[in-house]
Amino acid sequence: MNSGIVRVIGWVVAFLVGAFYGTAATVGHAYRLGVVPLGLILATVGCAALLVALRTLTQDRVNAIAGGLGVIAATFLFSQVGPGGSAIVAAATPDTEWIALTWTFVGPVLLAVVAFWPDLSALQPETVDGS
Repeated sequence: MNSGIVRVIGWVVAFLVGAFYGTAATVGHAYRLGVVPLGLILATVGCAALLVALRTLTQDRVNAIAGGLGVIAATFLFSQVGPGGSAIVAAATPDTEWIALTWTFVGPVLLAVVAFWPDLSALQPETVDGS
């Protein structure tokens, strides 16, 4: 198979896996344990781990971008009100509004940080002179 086709298939798979993570995170991000936004914390850690794994394991920024776009697309899609007037994600109360607003920005921030973090593996370690 052509190398270009394999890369494109990898990008599509990364997008789909990111959409899966984004769906799960969007549905669960509002869960709180007392005052601790446990759902938001777990959603952020899970999506960050996915994007770091995509970037690290494939050594390709585009895979991390595709995964991040999947997370963002799922967040957008499942935050909308459906044609019947129902929403998958419950409306935020004044007390929990900050959680939903934070989750709105987590996906794009993670995408930017992980995808555009400089590649430090190409740096050569400096040698220290003993004299």
